[in-house]
Amino acid sequence: MRLAFILSPALLMPFLSSCDKESPIDKYTEKKILIVGNSNEPAGLDPQIVTGVIESNIITSLFEGLCVQHPSDSGGSMPGAAARWDANEDFTEWTFHLQKNGKWSDGMPVTTADFLFAYERILSPDFAAKYSSMLYYIKNGEKFNKGELKDFSEVGVKAIDDHTLKIFLRAPIPFLPHLTKHYTWYPVPKHTVLAHGTMTERNTYWTAPESMVSNGPFKLETWKFNDRIEVIRNPHYWDADTVKLNAIRYLPIGNKYTEARMFFNDQMHVTERLAPEMIGYCRERYPEEFRQEVYLGCDFIRFNMTLEKFKDVRVRKALSLAIDRQLIIDKVTKGGEEPAQGIVSPMGEYKTAGIAKHNAEQASQLIEEAGYSDSNKLKFTLLTTDRDGAKTYAEAFQDMWQKILPVEVSIEQREWKSYQDMMSKLGYEMTTGGWIGDYPDPTTFLDMWKKGDGNNRTGWHSEEYEKLLGKAELATDPAERIRLLRQAETLFLNEHPIVPIYWHTSVYLLHDSVKNWHPLPLRNQPYKFIDLKK
Repeated sequence: MRLAFILSPALLMPFLSSCDKESPIDKYTEKKILIVGNSNEPAGLDPQIVTGVIESNIITSLFEGLCVQHPSDSGGSMPGAAARWDANEDFTEWTFHLQKNGKWSDGMPVTTADFLFAYERILSPDFAAKYSSMLYYIKNGEKFNKGELKDFSEVGVKAIDDHTLKIFLRAPIPFLPHLTKHYTWYPVPKHTVLAHGTMTERNTYWTAPESMVSNGPFKLETWKFNDRIEVIRNPHYWDADTVKLNAIRYLPIGNKYTEARMFFNDQMHVTERLAPEMIGYCRERYPEEFRQEVYLGCDFIRFNMTLEKFKDVRVRKALSLAIDRQLIIDKVTKGGEEPAQGIVSPMGEYKTAGIAKHNAEQASQLIEEAGYSDSNKLKFTLLTTDRDGAKTYAEAFQDMWQKILPVEVSIEQREWKSYQDMMSKLGYEMTTGGWIGDYPDPTTFLDMWKKGDGNNRTGWHSEEYEKLLGKAELATDPAERIRLLRQAETLFLNEHPIVPIYWHTSVYLLHDSVKNWHPLPLRNQPYKFIDLKK
């Protein structure tokens, strides 16, 4: 669909003709129902199974970790399920004091037993959680997850009483409060999960609207497939007086032009993202609603390193060097992104190694050295999603590669769940992908490439890489820690298991009736603070 169609008079007529009467968004605003574009149908709502941003957007309204995100300070942590917390001098032992009036949405109390159950569940080898590594910071968490330790009581998490949780870490982690804001650290209701299956049974009915209970500001009301998910106020939430919204409605709209049209026609408060062709128009015509913000994330292409065709590092490096990242940004994504020279998005004192660059001449030389030519072309398929714009994005790489290198590239599109499944099972050759940081530290981009990590999905690993990360974890000098992390990233980038493309921005539209919505680099809005006013 082209911009000319989107901006045609026929398209705008419903908006123009409704100016004299109350618009849908005015009605939603009056009822305090926030309408949010959410890109696609979520793969699920179990916080210990899912791995994507689409799911996280919903789960963070339903559940609450020990700490919650400050609404305007990206580095700030506020009381959540824990009323307060403290740590020992070297940040290896933390004590969290739970809210005395913390309850699940069915009125049952939230206790340390729920946290112990949740942490044992996500770390259980039989549960096979892709995100279990997020809890490896807990002493013996990794050993338990890998089956090297059978007794969960030896894992470093203890219930002192019903409202006092003690966590023992394997190394100093001063940013633990940030980690607990991620959904992998959320509690799950032990009584509800067990009512619908065993601890490690996956995809049971405990997450169905009629069954799910949650401890966050909202509870699940409706899930209509490919239509909407709606959450409503949780009357049992410990901080219910702070919550202003009555409901949030998430719409799984994969087509960004449709999403923008709904915003123009006053049917939506916030879009998930703008289509590249819409960015210039919206920046000019909707300056008050247009948002372009830093987003802590990186887009990249994965190699399936188990395949013989990609085992030669010269091939992988050639495919990386052949990509003109700035041209991709200028002509395809158009969101003011920055060409990624590494995997770690710029943050604080950390500066990336700056290895991923464009050099067509060197790319041609390397692939020729690897034995490929016009009479012996490298053939592979690039996997991508069926989201709007995904094919155009993939075709840009296809065009660059085929113009510079002796390659033949096919493109395969899959819907979101199938795409995720193929990546998890290494059922692809190359695939587009990306990573949004879980917390503001370089390790959120580096830890996932360890052997066996559920989010690695490349088949690559390096003992030397993991040793460097281990040394960084134990480093007490911040400068030394950064040096070791940068050394690890340099090793990773020189191996080329991925091709970094760009560091993200968040480009979307926000209706002026939405209040207390602030720019956050993880775009992890704490919905309990959001309000709607005409």
